[in-house]
Amino acid sequence: MTANKFLSLLVVFLIVFPFVGKAQNWPGWRGPNGDGTSTETNLAVVWDSTKNIIWKNVVPGVGHSSPIVWEDRLFTLTAFPETKEKVLLCFNSLSGELLWQKTVVKGTWEDKHSDNSHASGTPVTDGELVYLSFLDGDDVVVAAYDFSGNQVWMQRPGTFSSPHGYSCSPILYNNKVIINGNSKGDSFLAALNKTDGQISWNVLHPNKAHSFSTPIIRELAGKTQLIFLGNQEIAAYNPDNGLKYWFISGPSEDFCSSPVYNEETGLLLVSSAWPQRHLLAVHPDGEGDVTDSKVVWRTTKGAYYVPSPVTTGNYLLSTMTNGRVHCIDVNTGNTLWEENLGRQYSSPVLANGLVYMPNDDGVITVIKPGQSFEVVAKNSIGERMNASPAISNGKIYLRGEKHLFCIGEN
Repeated sequence: MTANKFLSLLVVFLIVFPFVGKAQNWPGWRGPNGDGTSTETNLAVVWDSTKNIIWKNVVPGVGHSSPIVWEDRLFTLTAFPETKEKVLLCFNSLSGELLWQKTVVKGTWEDKHSDNSHASGTPVTDGELVYLSFLDGDDVVVAAYDFSGNQVWMQRPGTFSSPHGYSCSPILYNNKVIINGNSKGDSFLAALNKTDGQISWNVLHPNKAHSFSTPIIRELAGKTQLIFLGNQEIAAYNPDNGLKYWFISGPSEDFCSSPVYNEETGLLLVSSAWPQRHLLAVHPDGEGDVTDSKVVWRTTKGAYYVPSPVTTGNYLLSTMTNGRVHCIDVNTGNTLWEENLGRQYSSPVLANGLVYMPNDDGVITVIKPGQSFEVVAKNSIGERMNASPAISNGKIYLRGEKHLFCIGEN
């Protein structure tokens, strides 16, 4: 085949199949980038009890674990109070059929906050294995399963102690599974080998406090940085070996939400949780203690607690468990607008220029980010919802209190 003929066929292919290559898997907490963003464009904006509902199926057990999607598989975690089982669930993402469920740990039931569940962490997958974490007594359990439901390995890298319960979600980096184990227990950050679960590196933290935050990994200032909130600090680590690049003390003891990175300004955006909430914008190019040198701005207005935010352009959209949603100018930290959209523990997602903002009543408000508050649609799934949405292959996947929903244009 000549080069000209090949190029002609390629042009025809792209014209006939314009969306080929745009579909994304949603492999872990907050999606492929760990920040709630998706490149999908062909998504439903409006739905109700029948319109644009591709499928709906019962999800057994109780849990706030968010769904993840890899091609035709959907995974999430759940717990059965009657038997004290903590379980990995696998569904067919195309039909909603429950394919299998596997008990990971059984018989221990840790204390927790009334708003938490015993299955609140979100699993992560590389398309070959599914990695997850539960608490078994005081032990942090990290386990890997194949797509048929066979356990490949289980590891216990440390202990975790908190009256609020457990909700940590592992992330993947190259051949490593990274887990945040910061608490009043051993308090650690560890990387495990994906193949066999052996510990690659383990950083013990002296400043014991609660952190339920899931780290993000970015190429920043010429190096790969794992942005971690815990040990009563904001810090960047080398994910290859666990060495610390830089840190900011505080701004308070505990963390819940995940950090996000704003591409337009080059700023990391981080909020602490307790006893005070502080929202910081940070230049991620320092070394050592940068507490007094790399914080660009700091504010308490719009600082968020449990839900993680989304950022696009010059905007940060943060939300609070009390329902107050803030749109913040990333350059200055000033609040552009504030609205009450209902009590919320789940985190929003961003796709095709729109923010899908869920609340605890299962109402998802679709917002167009901008200088003023603009609602595109309001949609309800008709039941409570504490899990965060997943987006994959032109569909929105929602986990309610009783059901899983697949939403798309039909």
